[in-house]
Amino acid sequence: MRISTGQFYESSAANYQRNFANVVKSSEEASSLVRVNTAADDPVGASRLLQLGQQASMLDQYSSNMTTIKATLGQTEAVMTSIGNVLQRAKELALGAGNAGYTDADRQANSSELGQIEEQLLSLMNTKDENGKYIFSGSKGDVAPFSRNTDGTYSYNGDQVTLDLPIGDNQSMATNSTGWDVFQQAINTNRTETSLTAPGVDDGRVSLSNGQVSSDVTYNAKFRSGEPYTVSFLSSTQLKITDAAGTDVTAEASQNGVFSSSNANSQTVSFRGVDLKLNINLKSGDSANPDAAIAGHSFTFGAKPDTFTTSRSPGNPSAALVTGAAVTNATDYNASFPNGGAILKFTSATDFDLYAAPLTADSKPVSTGTVAGTTATASGVSFTVAGTPGAGDQFSVSVNTHKTQNILDTVSQLKTALATPTNNNPVAIQKMNAAVTAGIGNLTSGIDQLAIGVSSVGGRGASLVTQTDINQSMVLANTQTQSAIRDYDAADVMTRLTLQQTMLQASQLAFSKIAQLGLFNTV
Repeated sequence: MRISTGQFYESSAANYQRNFANVVKSSEEASSLVRVNTAADDPVGASRLLQLGQQASMLDQYSSNMTTIKATLGQTEAVMTSIGNVLQRAKELALGAGNAGYTDADRQANSSELGQIEEQLLSLMNTKDENGKYIFSGSKGDVAPFSRNTDGTYSYNGDQVTLDLPIGDNQSMATNSTGWDVFQQAINTNRTETSLTAPGVDDGRVSLSNGQVSSDVTYNAKFRSGEPYTVSFLSSTQLKITDAAGTDVTAEASQNGVFSSSNANSQTVSFRGVDLKLNINLKSGDSANPDAAIAGHSFTFGAKPDTFTTSRSPGNPSAALVTGAAVTNATDYNASFPNGGAILKFTSATDFDLYAAPLTADSKPVSTGTVAGTTATASGVSFTVAGTPGAGDQFSVSVNTHKTQNILDTVSQLKTALATPTNNNPVAIQKMNAAVTAGIGNLTSGIDQLAIGVSSVGGRGASLVTQTDINQSMVLANTQTQSAIRDYDAADVMTRLTLQQTMLQASQLAFSKIAQLGLFNTV
């Protein structure tokens, strides 16, 4: 078979062009060391690189989220630490006020400082972040979490929602701590009350404190089921306690209800998780027969009734207000009143519905009713209405069960108690001491609840450190895997380039020889 000069020329030219193209491509690869530039270079590898790129983007987002969380946690911890220091100072003032050597003037000075502490706490608990958002409002960053009511109490206006950010695959972390969890959930040790029932006019001989919860577990398990109780004094050294059914439960009281009328240290009775302080004040002439002087005194004893705070919706068409609310039917109240708060909505000037909060388009009324005079009664609660309501008027109703207490309320109550003069009156001194004891107990509870919040922040910070290490390992593995798929080995590329350059030189030499062929020239 004969090969013509033209065919030989064309073959050599094609071989030269192919070798030249290979050298150019290998040179580019040697320069960039990138193997996969398009999906056509390696379809499987390109798909895997796309997945790895998405993972790298997520890891970058996780890193950004963790930076945000660290900054927020740092600010939150700093504010909590400051609040803890302030509360500790309030506790020191309360402990000092209980000193027997303190005068009314001394306690007034402590009360003034507690007033300053109250304002400082309110400011700290309404702290904003660098973006102007309240850090303790939950998801309501534009709403101040705590506000003072007209009666001097405080309300929490935020929610219980934590703002979570992803920090890893299938793992998220809260960026914030809600004021509800940190400041509203401190156990209230002062949630019982007593009331003198006999004699009809207080003769000042027997005083009984409202009581202080010393064991929350025992209180919840035993106390609530038997209230209200009757505390009857049989003599100057013996009392009797009966439950709501009339059953004698004195055996569950400390020392079976025996106390000392002369020793103040023996005038505390513990009953079903509650400590009661007695104060026996015998008058002139009682020493001959103290038992007769004390016998017949009696008190009712039970948990404080739930109280309500109502607020008018800003968009109400009328100027009507709800000025008061109280439980008037305990059975209906316990059966149907919403535990998490309610919305009272008027459909006309006289007709209304009661909904569980929050009110949505799908909400169904818990109860309905008609205003009788100035009273609207729903689910066992009677609301006092001032003015004529309009259709669409709404009022938010929050319930205080007294199980927990805001630390602001604790400081405010303690401030008021210390500001009230005793004038060396034994009964007034006992009431003041009871208020101080309750304040100390609630401050301790508030500090403990705050410590839980600080621990939560610290725990999240520790988790961030661990997750950061995990994410960094994943970033390293991701980078190495991408490089293994996408990049060339430099030695392999340079070896191949050298070979191809040698082949190109050979092709050039062969092509130049063929190009010189003619009628009188031969290879």
